[in-house]
Amino acid sequence: MTDQAMLTLLKETKTIAVVGLSPKPDRASHRVAAYMQAQGYKIIPIRPAAQEILGETCYGSLKEIPADIKVDLVDVFRRGEHTPPIAEAATKLGAKAFWLQSGIVNDEAMRIVREAGMEGYQDLCLMVEHRRLLG
Repeated sequence: MTDQAMLTLLKETKTIAVVGLSPKPDRASHRVAAYMQAQGYKIIPIRPAAQEILGETCYGSLKEIPADIKVDLVDVFRRGEHTPPIAEAATKLGAKAFWLQSGIVNDEAMRIVREAGMEGYQDLCLMVEHRRLLG
């Protein structure tokens, strides 16, 4: 994907579901989500064992997000081998994009989302790219 496509996505995105968001502030998922929240994005935490993170209600999976919440981007902090089922669930949300964070790569997950017409990014940090393009 081009920088222009990524820039357009970041400008049009309002709500980000973060799969694997940790409640611990020292974790990368927490830092990235907190940064994106501070930039004005609504964060939907996906963390089965938590009730609330960053002041937002947590859901156990993407499937549990209420239908009236429109998710634009699914940002994933899970090991690569766990991402294809997450990609499948993301396609059912109507999200525009699926993002695998730095160090996370899965070509099958990318195939799933791209065949569904979604943008797919892998092995990139959402916060770093946001700062680079909009900072």
